[in-house]
Amino acid sequence: MIRIGNLEKIFNQGSLDQLTALKDITIDIAEHEFVTIIGTNGSGKSTLLNTIAGNIRPDKGTIEIDGKEVTRKMDFERAKYIARVFQNPYSGTAPGMTIAENLLMAWFRGRNRYPVISLNGTLKDQFRSQLASLDMQLEGRLENLMGTLSGGQRQAITLLMAVLQTPKVLLLDEHTAALDPKTAAQVIRLTQKFVTGNHLTTIMVTHSMQHALELGNRILMMHNGRIIEDIRENEKKNLTIEDLLNKFEDIRKLEKLTPEMMNELKKQYR
Repeated sequence: MIRIGNLEKIFNQGSLDQLTALKDITIDIAEHEFVTIIGTNGSGKSTLLNTIAGNIRPDKGTIEIDGKEVTRKMDFERAKYIARVFQNPYSGTAPGMTIAENLLMAWFRGRNRYPVISLNGTLKDQFRSQLASLDMQLEGRLENLMGTLSGGQRQAITLLMAVLQTPKVLLLDEHTAALDPKTAAQVIRLTQKFVTGNHLTTIMVTHSMQHALELGNRILMMHNGRIIEDIRENEKKNLTIEDLLNKFEDIRKLEKLTPEMMNELKKQYR
């Protein structure tokens, strides 16, 4: 479903602030795979997701989605392939529109043009049923403005909007990081439900090693712009958080991270 070849991205090229964010990234992700990406701060996780989404153009390399070359296509040109949920719960919805209107926009995502259509009773009933599946008592609030909802409610609806029309690829960019633990757990349950139920090809960036181990069938570990580990299902199912931390310990030995930096890293991933 996703084929990435020799991808590179350098920011501020030629200046004192030059930063190589991606270095020769080459990966294939099969249809229906659920891949989680973990890595140190600045390792290139979000840059990789942004290049797949089309928000950032790579300097070198190619990206294919479902056999289509999309490397130079803009993000809106990839909308028919990709749905995305951002870290900020307020990024994926229009606060001045109702819940129903937000869902209607997601319903027609990826089409060449939006038809002139009223929000009819059939669609409203369908939206109510889908909102009920979130278990947040939102099914009776179709006419409420999105801006009146809590961050957790908006993030759950954003996730629903992302899968309303089954995308080729679902991108999740630390989509529970800004939520309280109880709401984050609820959104993670919904994520598992939607991804499994719709057999979605999914890439999830996370800072939680626990989520990386519990969700999906493959883990990519990134550091310093590279993929340093590609952990497949057979190995992944036997791993613990300590095992993953030990892999980062190996990086420390190779790259001479100080003990203080390693302790900070362990705090970050506990």
